[in-house]
Parts: sequence; C-alpha cells; structure tokens
Amino acid sequence: MKNHITGICFLLFVISTGSCKKQDAFLDRKPNIALAVPTTLSDFELLLNNETLFNAYDSPALGNLSGDDFYVTNDSWISSETVAQNTYIFAKDIYQGSTINNDWNTPYQQIYYCNAVLDGLNKINISPAQLSRFNTIKGEALFFRAYACYNLVQTFAMPYDKNTANSDPGIPFPTNSDINKRYGRGTVQGTYDQIISDINTAATLVPATLTSVTKACKITCSAFLARIYLAMGKYDLAFNYSDKCLAQYSTLVDYNRISPGRNALSSKILAEDIFHTSLNGYSLTSLAQMDSTLYKSYDVNDLRRSYFFRKATNGKGLFFRGTYDIHNNKFGGLATDEMYLIRSECSARSGNLAQALSDLNALLKNRYVTGQFTQLSINNQDTLMQRILLERKKELYMRGLRWTDLRRLNKEDKYKNNVVRIINGTVYTLLPNDPKYALPIPDQELHLSGIPQNFR
Repeated sequence: MKNHITGICFLLFVISTGSCKKQDAFLDRKPNIALAVPTTLSDFELLLNNETLFNAYDSPALGNLSGDDFYVTNDSWISSETVAQNTYIFAKDIYQGSTINNDWNTPYQQIYYCNAVLDGLNKINISPAQLSRFNTIKGEALFFRAYACYNLVQTFAMPYDKNTANSDPGIPFPTNSDINKRYGRGTVQGTYDQIISDINTAATLVPATLTSVTKACKITCSAFLARIYLAMGKYDLAFNYSDKCLAQYSTLVDYNRISPGRNALSSKILAEDIFHTSLNGYSLTSLAQMDSTLYKSYDVNDLRRSYFFRKATNGKGLFFRGTYDIHNNKFGGLATDEMYLIRSECSARSGNLAQALSDLNALLKNRYVTGQFTQLSINNQDTLMQRILLERKKELYMRGLRWTDLRRLNKEDKYKNNVVRIINGTVYTLLPNDPKYALPIPDQELHLSGIPQNFR
C-alpha cells in the first residue's frame, strides 16, 4: 500500500495542473485549481469535492460478484476479466498475479484524502466566522473515511459476529496521512468501533438537512448507522437509526410517475437518494442475468418487474436496468427504500408486526400500478420476516447489499443460503459461514505491509 499511497499523496499535495471535477452531467464542473500544498478551507473543500473519487463507481463490488443476485452464461464468464471470473466461482486465488484491484485501492485513496484533510484542519487557525464551514469539512472527511472503511470491512474481513469480533482480523484503518506508519489489521470489532466513532462525530458537525446527494448530513449519518448496525446484527440500534432517518426524511417515489430508460430507472436523481455512490464496474455485472425464480416472485402489477429488467437483445435472459444511477452504473448508496426495509425488518424481529407491515405496505404501494396493490396483512412473525427478506432481495437488487445480507443472515439457521454457480458443467458452491465470505487481500499489499492474508 505504501507505493500506492505515495502516489496518492503526491496527487494531494502537488496538484499543479489537475482539477477536482464533479461527477459527469448531474454534477457541475469545477474550475482548474493550482495548489502547492492545501492549507486553507477552500483547499480542503476542493479535495473532498472530488466526486469521481468519492461518489462514482467507487464502492467495492467483489461481494456483488460473489452473491446470489444474478448468474452469467458460460460465454459471458469466459469473456470477463480474470478477477471477476475467479470471484464468481469462489476461487482461492482470485488475482492470479493481477496488480489492479480498485475494490481495495479506491477506498484507501478515499481514506488518505480524508486523512490529509483532517490532518490539515488540525494545523490551521480559523476565525469564529469560519467555524461552521470548518465543522462541515471535518464532518464530511470523517463520513467519507468511515464509508470507505465500512466497504472494506464488508469485503475483506469476515462477517461481524459478537462472539469472535474481538479476535477476527479486521482491515488496516489509517487515521492519519503519515505514509511511513504501518497499520496492522486489528480486529473486526476495532474496525467497526472506529467506523461508528467517525460517523457519530461527523453527525455532530455536518448540516442537519440534505443539500446534496454527494455530501453528508445528519440524515445521511443516521441512514449509514442503520445500515452498519443491521450488518452487525444489532437490530435494536438499526431500528433506532432507520427510524431517526425516516423521521427527518421519508420520501418514497411513486414508480407510476417515472419512465425507465434502457439502462437506468430514471434520467433524473430520484428523491429517495440520500447519499449517492455507485459500485466499481466489472464486465461480468454488465452481462449479469436475472434469476428466473426471483423474477417470477414479482407480481404482474408490480412495476419493478418491468422497470428493473429488460429482455436481452436476442430475447434470451433478463438484464437489470433498475439502477438509481443516471449514468447506468450500479447504485450502491443510501436511499429511503432501504431505510423502510431496515425499520420493517427490525420491527418484525422485535415483535412489532404492525409497524413492520406499515413500512412494508408503504414501500410496496409506491411500486405497484396505481390501484392494484392490496395491503398485506400477515399475523405470523416468521411469515412476515420471510416476506420482508424477500422484498429486500427484490427492492435492493444489484446494489451490493445482498452480500452483506448473506453474511449476516447465515448466522441464523432459518435464513442460511448456499450460493451455487454452474460454469462449463462444473458446480461451485459457497456454503454458509465459509471463510471465503472474506475476499482475499491483494498480493502486492501483503508484500508491502506484511499483514496476514485471509484464510480461504
């Protein structure tokens, strides 16, 4: 990681001819900047405004390749990059000498940008009039750092287990921009503790309301904490933060009012979008086809059935087009539909079936053809839980969240799943709680840092 970080820091501190541009058409262009060393609040804002780094195709997608959201044909698998091929079939060595791994490298770029900002903020003097701006910048840096580390721990460490989290290896979590300092892997518990600490601090510093889908606010922090605590199996806290988020922002989009394109759900940013990121792109996911069993679980009056999927050009197979990203990347950010599903699941788990049904019905009403949705009435806790988890698969399809769901739900016997692939007649199976639920750390990182590899 050191050589990689040296290059990052060079970019950070010697940005003499570059530019920090906002992402594509839905983000305004920024002028070229010429910074020798970032030392002012404006400098630090520019570093965090690099939306190509923080918001566009930046979130790890190896888990998405490993989950059960989709399948690919033999021909599609053969035509894909080596890392994607090997990840899809749960190979022990997914890299086979490849030195390109954006799932690892990009989050660490984000972390070092954030640490450079945080270290810089500690060295400057500000006036009382600058305090609010200073706090916002610091809060954004902490949020982005935590988001990057959460994505890393979901990909490169074993699932959170309260019984083993204090001994399970975590991921290196740099907390300053000193490139000469070595970080071990620590523990899963320690990694989550730092992530949660960063978000809690960020929530005291960032604006109260949503001003941009590419920036953090208090609503964003609540939504992110809900996702984190769900992954940890701390369902009471996941309920609290999803409830807090929805108390501040609860907008759902009526799908009857949108018209999906060929490769995206809408040509405009949807009002459900709380924090916008998209997944790292692999050719394999662009060739992904929908499982027919899951497809048939969508009611004929459920607009997601036709809005999320389109037939292949040759008429064989179904391809996903339901992303919330208007540039056709796979959306991986935070949105209100996810919050409704988190609050619904946590309510069902606690025995509050009325609240669970209320949230589920509110979501589904906005997904069905107008007048065609019949309110669900389920009085059995297990039956309702199964329906909520099915709706998570259907609503949050291809967002990278299914991987985390598999990881956490495998801890419960009634929800365990085998993930099965068939390529060229060979069957590959990922069993519940298999060590391969932690993807391997890139080889070059092991050589540079000396940290231990994940057991596979």
